[in-house]
Amino acid sequence: MQLVFETFLERLSESIDEVDFREAMAEAAYALGLETFAYLSLPVETAAKPKLISNYPSCWTSYYLRKRYEDFDPVIEQVRCGTCPFPWGPEFGRIGSSKRQRQVFDEAAAFGICCGLTIPVVDHRGGVAAMTFAADEPDPTFLRVAERYGQALQLMAMCFHISVRRKLSGDRRVDGVKLTPREYECLQWAARGKSAWEIGGILGIRKRTASFHLDNARRKLGVRTINQAVVLLASSSSSTL
Repeated sequence: MQLVFETFLERLSESIDEVDFREAMAEAAYALGLETFAYLSLPVETAAKPKLISNYPSCWTSYYLRKRYEDFDPVIEQVRCGTCPFPWGPEFGRIGSSKRQRQVFDEAAAFGICCGLTIPVVDHRGGVAAMTFAADEPDPTFLRVAERYGQALQLMAMCFHISVRRKLSGDRRVDGVKLTPREYECLQWAARGKSAWEIGGILGIRKRTASFHLDNARRKLGVRTINQAVVLLASSSSSTL
């Protein structure tokens, strides 16, 4: 388990987009015997859209979001009400549920999503998310794995949530200063020990362009060197934990 978790954290630190995050969680889950997962971050503002990162069938996830099923999905309703992980299956929430709520389960089952373990994630900023590990049937092996690694899965869910919030948020702030997505991205790579030339190669831009973004970030942060800017990035990132 330790190797799986360490590798997972390394993958998170290297992730810069949704594809990276999906592969990081899918790889860790698979190593534990869990093949299907979905991370749903609920928006704080009513008009905003939720963020969904998953290896569920894409036709189901796009349909789910288009229909705004998160507004009445019984599993998500439970997430909004508590902080403890909970298992669910075909009969979850059936008693007293509406026709639309039962429809969510019936349609999900058609895509092989019949049961699962959902972990609510609540951060100090008021953000709420759900990490779900699902299966196409209540397989005893799935249930044993979910029970055995319950605490580890909770920790992984929180680490995933914090990393996604920090790296994929449209608001790139370091020490309270707003940077452009490219400035922030270049600074992240500099924090990993990459030179401007290496950053340019990674991002598909010229060395001079990478240096330009790093210098802009440095000036906005009011420091003299890139290393000082990196220190501010590290302290700003750790303060969100």
